[in-house]
Amino acid sequence: MKPKDKPRVERQMPYVRDSFWRGRDWVDLADMRRGALEWCTNVAGVRHHRSMEGASPLSVFNTLEAPALFGLPAMTFEVATWSYPKVAPDCHVKVGKALYSVPWRFIGANVDARCGDKTVEVFVDGCVVKTWARIERGKQTDWADFPPEKVAFFMRTPQWCLKRAAELGSSVHELVEGLLSDGALYHLRAAQGVVGLADKYGATRLDAACHRAIEVGDPEYRTVRGILKAGTEHDGAEVHNAPNAPAHLHGPGSLFDHLSPEEVAG
Repeated sequence: MKPKDKPRVERQMPYVRDSFWRGRDWVDLADMRRGALEWCTNVAGVRHHRSMEGASPLSVFNTLEAPALFGLPAMTFEVATWSYPKVAPDCHVKVGKALYSVPWRFIGANVDARCGDKTVEVFVDGCVVKTWARIERGKQTDWADFPPEKVAFFMRTPQWCLKRAAELGSSVHELVEGLLSDGALYHLRAAQGVVGLADKYGATRLDAACHRAIEVGDPEYRTVRGILKAGTEHDGAEVHNAPNAPAHLHGPGSLFDHLSPEEVAG
């Protein structure tokens, strides 16, 4: 090894090397730290230093430097990373490999995101607008971040609709389950609408209407609503005779009852 390649401790700290390290053995790191503290206090700290006009480093530290020191921070220093994500239409920002929701009023804006060891903080104009526990992957959502009209929609998830439908009746559950089995998100509004009819018409009438809609082969929200409006949920024959009932409530077998056999054949 060339002289210029020697470690700095070899070139600049021969006193530490010769006085502290040389000839000593250490059991472990804790033993080495205890030895270093004792050496600094009782050996290196009390020696008379020529550059200090004979004063000891420890006396100079206690007299001049110690009173000027600040106390250690309550928390250890945290290395954080910053990013500048844009708030998506679904109220989330991407920080690292995870998504975090922020208040909806910031949709479309770029925000400052600080990612620490345990938390993720979102800033707008220097003010914290959201704080989350950090996750490595996945999605963190606070429904309070969404507009009020959106919260009602998203909170009534497919699972909620199925649970509520089961409470309202077996036919309600069967119809809602059928809706959600073919594109849950696409038919979510229809499923929400079906279970919501119970608020106006009651569980008993709704269950009967769902049974009738399934029976006529049209298990849709509009059918259930039409049956309830016409009041024909309890007797299938009443559907055929109700003059104001929509055509889709009559069932496939009675759609052409008003036509003569010749007209049907033609």
